Amino acid sequence: QVQFVESGGGLVKPGGSLRLSCAASGFAFNKNDMSWYRQAPGQGRELVAGISSDSYGRNYADFAHGRFTISRDNDKNTVYLQMDGLKPDDTATYFCNAGYYRPSMENYWGEGTLVTVSS
Repeated sequence: QVQFVESGGGLVKPGGSLRLSCAASGFAFNKNDMSWYRQAPGQGRELVAGISSDSYGRNYADFAHGRFTISRDNDKNTVYLQMDGLKPDDTATYFCNAGYYRPSMENYWGEGTLVTVSS
């Protein structure tokens, strides 16, 4: 059974940092690209960043460039999202999924982890 478990969210002040983690299971993690998405209240889900299976390729949404860093540990079946310089507009629930530019396991979503940026 494919499963994604996101963690690391919380309340942070503008300019602060958070590191999100996503533990994946039920598929060959080291053979799949991975990506992070976010969904703000009342809005659709959007791509934040993607990383290739071997970590050599990365892509970022415009809003994430220079502030967010995606990484992965294939030994731990985990993908990370380091978020620095957080802004109130970054407030959203963050999810991970397989895929590089779009989710390749759309039938499987975790509960996400809520990030709230507020003073």
